[in-house]
Amino acid sequence: MKGLRAVALMILLTLGFSLSAFAGLEDEKETHKVEAPKEVLLAHSEKPPVSGSVGLGVFNKYIFRGYELSESSVVIQPSVSVSYKYFSASFWGNIDSEENPTQSFVPDKADEKSFNETDLTLSYTFVIDKLSMTGGYIYYGTKYAIETEELFLTLGYDTLLKPTLSVYRDITEYPGTYVNLSVAHSLPLIKDITLDLGASAGYFAGDDDYWNTYEKSTGAYTGDKYKAFHDGMVKAGFTVPVAENISVQPVVQYWFPLSNKARKTIDGSSYNFNGKLDDTLVAGVNMTLSF
Repeated sequence: MKGLRAVALMILLTLGFSLSAFAGLEDEKETHKVEAPKEVLLAHSEKPPVSGSVGLGVFNKYIFRGYELSESSVVIQPSVSVSYKYFSASFWGNIDSEENPTQSFVPDKADEKSFNETDLTLSYTFVIDKLSMTGGYIYYGTKYAIETEELFLTLGYDTLLKPTLSVYRDITEYPGTYVNLSVAHSLPLIKDITLDLGASAGYFAGDDDYWNTYEKSTGAYTGDKYKAFHDGMVKAGFTVPVAENISVQPVVQYWFPLSNKARKTIDGSSYNFNGKLDDTLVAGVNMTLSF
């Protein structure tokens, strides 16, 4: 475990150092990540106006916490978010143009198009100066797995690299805790276009027997519950304003396992019941209308 922690720490330090090289310049949402409302609240007593966004993402893959949930297809991801005062509600969906099985994914409609996930999020944000705290609830309506629910808490600090720590806790079907630390930085280029850089690292700890790991001695998932430094991700993209309140964001993400446990297989079976993690490249574009 100490070795895994050292590897994760080195990765985070490397990512942080790489991004901090841009410290002298002024300062996204990655696919499927909960964010606080965009208003800058100077004090809890202030009442920001209603705001929101409508988005559409088109990508070559759908990756969730390192798990590969699509293969050899195109995914379309619509989203809607509305904030009023300190509360937010959002919808996010995933449409797979042709469902194909992966090491982590069993399709509900093999070789067919499917609207296979609908997520609903309710959250409340409290901001003190540069510190933001968001707590909330997520409902995952998935066709390829049993529907489940999570509670989450996110802490963010508005400074260089915008460090954000998020903790998610499944409260129904798959009891476990997922922790994610992320950093991000935007560099102004020309005509309001920005270069957006980011990185994240996740740790997962399963509590339920669902998360038992594969044992060679039994040839089944009878081992210890899965706990590991899980997924890492680095990304780069551009935000390009095309009209008032409308932007296009081409982006490339590189996902990778953070530990040997996350990538491990035994006799062809994944050590993790949900499937092993691979090095994966995701490319696509987000289109956003803000209001």
